[in-house]
Amino acid sequence: MQLRDIAHSRTGDKGNISNVSVIAYHPEDWPLLIDQVTAERVRAHFGTMISGKVIRYELPQIGALNFVMHDALGGGVTRSLALDPHGKCLSSLILSLPINKAGA
Repeated sequence: MQLRDIAHSRTGDKGNISNVSVIAYHPEDWPLLIDQVTAERVRAHFGTMISGKVIRYELPQIGALNFVMHDALGGGVTRSLALDPHGKCLSSLILSLPINKAGA
């Protein structure tokens, strides 16, 4: 299954930094997020789109993870030639991350 089956996402950006949050639909899926949606997996999933560090913050009170991805927007809104320089499409991309529900 994909992450979108158990969570939704919101994004934001500032300069060349993208902020992507993943929020579990149900509290019982929070442990899956903690276990399988690591900064390392997120960085690998985005591949060459992210050239800087990825930092994960946990928000257990709301069942969410927040990823701050540096050097992720091609230099930022005013410098990038990307069609969507604001990083809004990154929420869709993160939700395609494969999740192993049986492995939890």
